[in-house]
Amino acid sequence: MRWTRTLQTVDVHCAGEIGRVVTGGLLDIPGTTMADKLDYLNTQDDSLRRLLCSEPRSGPAGSVVLLPPATTPEADTGFIVLQPDQAHAMSGSNAMCAVTAILETGMKPMQEPETEVVLDTAAGLVRATAACQDGKVTRVTLDMPPAFVAAKDAVIDTPEWGRITYDLCFGGVFYALVDADQLGLAITPENARELAMTGVALRNLIAGRTEVLHTTTPALNGLAYVMFRSPEPDGAIRTCTTLRPGRADRSPCGTGSNANMAARHARGLVQPGALTLTRSIIGGEFTTEFLRETRAGPYTATQNRVSGQCWIYGISQIGLDPTDPFQQGFTLSDTWGG
Repeated sequence: MRWTRTLQTVDVHCAGEIGRVVTGGLLDIPGTTMADKLDYLNTQDDSLRRLLCSEPRSGPAGSVVLLPPATTPEADTGFIVLQPDQAHAMSGSNAMCAVTAILETGMKPMQEPETEVVLDTAAGLVRATAACQDGKVTRVTLDMPPAFVAAKDAVIDTPEWGRITYDLCFGGVFYALVDADQLGLAITPENARELAMTGVALRNLIAGRTEVLHTTTPALNGLAYVMFRSPEPDGAIRTCTTLRPGRADRSPCGTGSNANMAARHARGLVQPGALTLTRSIIGGEFTTEFLRETRAGPYTATQNRVSGQCWIYGISQIGLDPTDPFQQGFTLSDTWGG
């Protein structure tokens, strides 16, 4: 066996959503800030993403989490998420996976009953508080980036579904939040395929017609996802974030829950201190707490905390043989879409 590259991962899931955390083999990524590093991966060299997120070493489901050195002394580590479409600045479920891997494998000493881990992300510092018991992380609570509504009740005319109303919000990445009842779709496992393909199609339509710009950081520009939402009888919100090339988030979605709290605040539905339970398509739950109002450039924003739990299920070593014909992976339309 001869490998030209070797990477170690701790394989974690957050309420069913896979986050493979790279814990060895990555030295650094060019750039002086985490936003610079994100931009480098998306505009200069995406070979690492293609290696780790494409077949035969991966598939359409799940994410890979990078932990490059932090660019600020306040943080324990940097944080970037690789997905089949591109590198992303922030993900709540993947941040929870990262914190769980860092503490349960001893990369940072675990202190009971709580340990703080600070992540340096392109969307800002994310402070995580991990509840710990008997060597296990039992819950991770994230102080999320400020969330804001860039456009409330925006409208797009579509050839297939007619006029669709959505909220354009930032929760760490940009979302179009769409009430699922507009499409006559319940957020249930049997509708996962239709929701996923509809959400990706809507995302592409909106992104093609709407300029989505962050207030301060160009690396955060662009619409990442459509998240469908639907109220539950018990007051929770059922969510389904849809990810390119065409799948449904298995978790309740941390950055989406963060963004949706800002949308609820913009409608006068919540005040500081409010708790919102978000529930995924397969029944996993996150809790979002609205801490206080703040500002994000010209926007009124909400400062929120999102919490959930993760489980380590494997440790992997990924190698690249120099004679492997698929040095940067491949995709096929049978599972990856068009």
